Amino acid sequence: MEDAPSFTSTSTSTRVLYSFWLSSCSWRVRFALNFKGLEYEYKSVDLFEGEQFNPEFEQINPLRYVPVLIDDGIVVSDSLAILMYLEDKYPENQLLPIDPCKRALALQVASIVSCSIQPLHMNSVLESIKKKISEEDSSTWAQTVINKGFLALEMLLKDFAGRYCIGDDVSMADVFLAPQISIAMSRFNIDMSKYPTICKVYESCKALPEFQASVPERQPDAKKSVIA
Repeated sequence: MEDAPSFTSTSTSTRVLYSFWLSSCSWRVRFALNFKGLEYEYKSVDLFEGEQFNPEFEQINPLRYVPVLIDDGIVVSDSLAILMYLEDKYPENQLLPIDPCKRALALQVASIVSCSIQPLHMNSVLESIKKKISEEDSSTWAQTVINKGFLALEMLLKDFAGRYCIGDDVSMADVFLAPQISIAMSRFNIDMSKYPTICKVYESCKALPEFQASVPERQPDAKKSVIA
């Protein structure tokens, strides 16, 4: 029998990220940490194995979600809160524009992804739909939610996007949007040809070394037998 997972860090690192390789919320934080050049210890929480219900992890985050960041003893959960914390504490390689209009736009994109798209197709929601209705309806629901959100983002960004969501600089908008697009295509078969603006942004993000290092398949807990 394998030992139970430990959620107590034995590393000398002062920065620990509790993550799961297939979690798009965790992916955002990995991307941001890489972009800011911040080293961290990776602690896997296997959501498929129910490790989020381990009492030790519940002490860290009572909601039992990943990601959770511990930085110099400060515990922050929720990807948006973590990103705001990192932006305030580590202003190098800023992810929020100084210009108020651009800053609001970046936060709006992040909010649409984190509040109006991803929570509505998370595994627990889809499993509930499967049990109560059917697997086909579960897939349809996810695709409907994602397409609605992507249409809004396409309209929102078409007059602002350059190489990235807001001009030619990476922002928090890209950190949230790029992982969401990847998940939408690989897991939910979303046709991105309908969204040329955000598709172009995604292609630019894909070329970044910081993004490539954050992809699910390159994480320590990646299971090659599972399709991301």
